[in-house]
Amino acid sequence: MAKKRVACFIDGFNVYHSIDDLKKPWLKWVDLKKLCSNFIDPNQHEIIVVYYFSAFATWKPAAYSRHQQYVNALKTTGVVPVMGHFKTKDKYCLNCNARCTGHEEKESDVNIAIHMLNDAWKDGYDIALLISGDSDLASAVRMLTKYFPEKQVKIIAPVNRYHCKELAAFSKKPAKILELHLQRSLLPETVTDSNEHVVAKRPPEYAPPADP
Repeated sequence: MAKKRVACFIDGFNVYHSIDDLKKPWLKWVDLKKLCSNFIDPNQHEIIVVYYFSAFATWKPAAYSRHQQYVNALKTTGVVPVMGHFKTKDKYCLNCNARCTGHEEKESDVNIAIHMLNDAWKDGYDIALLISGDSDLASAVRMLTKYFPEKQVKIIAPVNRYHCKELAAFSKKPAKILELHLQRSLLPETVTDSNEHVVAKRPPEYAPPADP
């Protein structure tokens, strides 16, 4: 019997901020394809594609550099990055009457929705594995289940996050990322391609604590 094809759709900022809240930065150097493998049965399922949706904070040089290293590392594992962008936005503080410039991430929600529906239309998967807790994606998942009822949807909540009830309603068995899943899915310190060329190095900020 043929294995069911799994396409994984990862809300990058949802995952990043959930890990950031743990105050364990080494867990940010996570192999997303390996992480997704924690939620499938290899005897019945096969991961066909892993999409990573995010955007570069180009106005923050250090964070931008770390993020670039991470995306380069993900590419070697076969993950497909789909990058949106940040839009500058004027903000006004009612308390101090000051104006400042903020940044708002754009496109990721739309990109996730488009890729989930487009790949379903092309019959690119049997199961959509969505890692996110963003209720804004509920309308896309609702449309997916309506027009492609033969497709299954599995919702995975980021670590230390509650399930979004609007999303979980479409999943028979919602699951959660645990710290254990992250810990056993870390990328190596130095990431090389198939020709053993170094393509990324773990930022010093993401180094795990030294063993006692």
